[in-house]
Amino acid sequence: MALDAGVLQRLTQGTAADAWRLIIDRTLEIASRPLEEGNAPSEVVKRDREVGELDLFLASSGWDLWKSFGQPEISGVERTSDRLARWWAEPFTAHAVLVLDALSLRELPWLLQGAKKRGFTLHGVTATASELPSETNEFARALGFASRSQLQANGGGLAHKLQPAQTEAIDLPWKDCERLVGSSSGAKNWVFWHHWPDAKLHEYGAGQGLELLTKDAAQQLSSDDFWAFVERLATGRRLVVTSDHGYAATGYFPDANGEVAAHLKQTFSSGRSKAGKGDAGPFVPPVALQIDSAQGAHLLALGRRKWRSQGGYPTLTHGGLSLLEVLSPFIELTK
Repeated sequence: MALDAGVLQRLTQGTAADAWRLIIDRTLEIASRPLEEGNAPSEVVKRDREVGELDLFLASSGWDLWKSFGQPEISGVERTSDRLARWWAEPFTAHAVLVLDALSLRELPWLLQGAKKRGFTLHGVTATASELPSETNEFARALGFASRSQLQANGGGLAHKLQPAQTEAIDLPWKDCERLVGSSSGAKNWVFWHHWPDAKLHEYGAGQGLELLTKDAAQQLSSDDFWAFVERLATGRRLVVTSDHGYAATGYFPDANGEVAAHLKQTFSSGRSKAGKGDAGPFVPPVALQIDSAQGAHLLALGRRKWRSQGGYPTLTHGGLSLLEVLSPFIELTK
């Protein structure tokens, strides 16, 4: 559905915070509609295209809004890392965080439906900002960890922002994860970073991707084993389920052509970001933006474009500037 004149007026004539609030609310409304396993692949593609209208606005006339993304004092959009640290300081009896690596807003319905079906109390649902670029270790560093792997086997240390906590980073079946939490039942607080769905996302070859991941997400996030694990984490604790970043379904992005394609290929190869100060090119509207964030200076691919690269451009990836790769679900639960 194309953006109507009223929405465009609100996006262009208010403040950056007004625009981002509308963008986030509209994206959440699209993403959170109930899903059924049978029609999920086609419905998720349909929703992806709806969100694409907002991405088109942000890439064609609203690109300046990206400069304030993750700066709540300007945009109202809080980084996930900052939101977690603020939430951790709230006076709950105990805290738990479940980071599902690369979980996007596309998977939100399975979490909402599963929580309701299994008797969880939902205390809040919103979308928060990934780090820029939207990469795993950038998020880990924003929380005070050297990398994701530092969390493994309670190696989080004493320098991170979520103190005190038992930590884990692993890619095991949910039932084994439930046992890990159970075997450390004396741990008051938990930070558990699971590699799914990111581990799947990078497995799929060219021409595969969103449909396969959607089917897998429906199975994983509706399974008894997953919800038994979530219940174990939530028992006696206030639990947040979130992610380090989402992902772009680049297999559905239109092809860049001509000089644009050549510039993007030369600049980003098969990726969507480049560290340091870079050449954004002479293009108006821009096809890349220079962003100076808490993670330093980076040049990021803007909007929905793919281009030919050696080995084939990935079908699912992250690191650039599109809504479903830089927004994370932030769901607060108790049982």
